[in-house]
Amino acid sequence: MTVAVITIVKGRRSHLRAHLSSLTRSDLRSVDHIVVAMGDPSVKTTVEQVNSPAHVVDIEHSAAEPLPLAHARNIGAAHALHRGADILVFLDVDCIASPQLVQRYRTAAKRNDCASALLCGPVTYLPAPVDGPSAINILSSFRNPHRARPTPADNRITKSENYDLFWSLSFAVTASTWRSLPGFCEDYAGYGGEDTDFAWTARAQGVGLRWIGGADAYHQFHPVSDPPLEHLDDILVNAHIFYRRWRRWPMEGWLRAFEEMKLIEYLAHEQRWAIRKRI
Repeated sequence: MTVAVITIVKGRRSHLRAHLSSLTRSDLRSVDHIVVAMGDPSVKTTVEQVNSPAHVVDIEHSAAEPLPLAHARNIGAAHALHRGADILVFLDVDCIASPQLVQRYRTAAKRNDCASALLCGPVTYLPAPVDGPSAINILSSFRNPHRARPTPADNRITKSENYDLFWSLSFAVTASTWRSLPGFCEDYAGYGGEDTDFAWTARAQGVGLRWIGGADAYHQFHPVSDPPLEHLDDILVNAHIFYRRWRRWPMEGWLRAFEEMKLIEYLAHEQRWAIRKRI
């Protein structure tokens, strides 16, 4: 079964280099790599500099607009299918792939109980930047998967009913299952909500959710705020889109945190969140 790894990116040059390098350590037989550059011509240069066989797809994006994450993933999937992929692996540019990530997803996708499911692997968030290509070889010693999500042992698979735990930074799906879904909803733009929406859409259509032991990825360090203040506007817009589609608020932890910081307020009579104070 042919696997295509799909990565979307803008900027993140050092992260992209480590990401590309990690995939060269994987079993690359029958593996294609689609890198979707969102308005960033330097991506193709970076791919060439590390001698990666990745196929770069350029889409337009204005710096003044939120990143078209949902659209970029859909474009990447379309190119992967056109190039003959049987399995789609979506891997965030911030993620370094473990040597066995591709093979664990491929093996799982062949199982009858996983062929029509979303397949998610464990992700370890690294506490510091990766220092050079040689550091990639010792990442397993830092393995500490996110505690809020299932972490099956290597070569084990765990079934889950909690679709809120789905994340788009590392997951796989068979081509037939992807075609049965409408893809990521492109009403969303910028940060937050589109991956949970994708998971809820899958659940509504009877697509399962499985956690794949051994399909480990390592999320590279970069400064973040908690809650993510720099994404406040995107999160608020996307939260309202999600509410209109599902009659439930997503990202409630962040919304409540913004509320406690007196940045937003909930207008109950209008059933919406509103900006109270600009940062």
